[in-house]
Amino acid sequence: MAINIEPAVIPHLVVGDAAAAIDFYIKAFGAEEVGRVPRPDGKLVNAAVRINGFMVMLNDDFPETCGGKSMTPTSLGGTPVTVHLTVTDVDAKFQQAVDAGATVVVPLEDQFWGDRYGVVEDPFGHRWSLGQPVREVSPAEIQAFMSGTGG
Repeated sequence: MAINIEPAVIPHLVVGDAAAAIDFYIKAFGAEEVGRVPRPDGKLVNAAVRINGFMVMLNDDFPETCGGKSMTPTSLGGTPVTVHLTVTDVDAKFQQAVDAGATVVVPLEDQFWGDRYGVVEDPFGHRWSLGQPVREVSPAEIQAFMSGTGG
């Protein structure tokens, strides 16, 4: 029997409390838990949720496997990565994340590139942008805005 492998890119997040992160992602983004693999002490070696129809993997922080260094965004002083969600009701989804405990980083607003867009940070230090296309914008319009001659 052959194993069916489908190519994918899957974010894999390190968090300080993976079980709490799963609960947060369910409340904030309507995630569906796919599974979890706990150690005997309860820390999660691996877990997965499905958000917006796509897989996101996560695990607890294990400094002992990283030269003694914590790898959470909080311990690293932030994150250079933002996970983006394109949704159909961005106002409701953004508010749902905030109500679940996310912090607003970039307020939800209509943007020059045609999306209604905002960014939140989850309680574990990961950033999530949410966007919904609301109007068509040509590359020329975007360039005019970026050069200061439009908008």
